[in-house]
Amino acid sequence: MTVTKIIGGFCGAFLIFLLGGWAAESLYHVGGGGHGEEHSEAYPIEVAESGDAGEVEEGPDFATVLAEADPADGEGVFRKCVACHSVAAGENKTGPHLAAVVGRDIASVDGFGYSGVLDGMEGDWTPEALSDFLENPKGFAPGTAMSFAGLKKVDDRADLIAYLQTLN
Repeated sequence: MTVTKIIGGFCGAFLIFLLGGWAAESLYHVGGGGHGEEHSEAYPIEVAESGDAGEVEEGPDFATVLAEADPADGEGVFRKCVACHSVAAGENKTGPHLAAVVGRDIASVDGFGYSGVLDGMEGDWTPEALSDFLENPKGFAPGTAMSFAGLKKVDDRADLIAYLQTLN
């Protein structure tokens, strides 16, 4: 008798599972007229076809965005950086100071121990290089010790760089 009760319990649970799946499918089905249906309850949305479907429209170049950037807004964006960086020359925190960073050689602050990947990089912190770094620090310099996730909005990066340029 116990085995029969266990099998009955499994069959009952399976039946409830099937009925629940059927009810959910009938309530939330968004398919396009399958299962022998002539009409779908969804409304068709007409989309204009373009000649070049694979071409992605890009925004303005970074120099144009930077020219229109607002340093006052950049000062607000800098609040995300203030925990690890200072704007006072010579005052390093977890990260190096950012006074006169625009145009400065990469990994050139005396007395700061850079991670190996940044220490080995050549070049200057141009606005474009800073934008690339701030967008995705780990993508720009894989292995960097900077744990910041990055600024995804180009306007935020441009405003921040415009603010940093005022510190030169």
